[in-house]
Amino acid sequence: MGPPGAGKGTQGEILERRYDVPRFSTGDILRTARREGTEMGRRAQQYMDAGELVPDEVILGIMGEALAGEAARNGFILDGFPRTVAQAEGLARMLDELGINLDAVINISVEDDEIVRRLSGRRVCSKCGVVVGPDAKPDATCGECGGALIQRRDDDAATVRRRLEVYREQTEPVLAWYRASGPSVVDVDGLGSVEGITKRVQDGIAA
Repeated sequence: MGPPGAGKGTQGEILERRYDVPRFSTGDILRTARREGTEMGRRAQQYMDAGELVPDEVILGIMGEALAGEAARNGFILDGFPRTVAQAEGLARMLDELGINLDAVINISVEDDEIVRRLSGRRVCSKCGVVVGPDAKPDATCGECGGALIQRRDDDAATVRRRLEVYREQTEPVLAWYRASGPSVVDVDGLGSVEGITKRVQDGIAA
């Protein structure tokens, strides 16, 4: 868990490789369910086609399909999920039915000003989708394919600050819920090198 731009995806990918377990994020499982045409995937598609948010019950249903699958038999990582207390409560019921316990909740903490710097400064390749960090030169091109680097519409500074407000309103209460009900919440400083943050995450898991 952590605010947008804290590095959840980066650390999730590293842990996925190191522990050899699948990583599930809301976006990934939605895309997979839609592509495979599952019942929950079709329901989610109906909401998205209508321009509406996918309700918690459908998100939980899709996540349940993933967690009950063979790929998750030896463990898994949840990336940026749950996002609301209702999702956390639904996940707890689902895991209880599956006989699964969460080992830990990793909370990557980064100050708002740093988040704004990271996200408003990053660029995405218009051809291959590679994300380039805020330290790239303004006229730089993609190192992978040479494509133009552009700013996503939701990465301008004002939008990033609004996204942080939404995070405070909807997702920070999930941390309070976990601190009160378990499992243990491990707070990790999200500043520094990727490798240094990974070490702090792994130390927190092992503690």
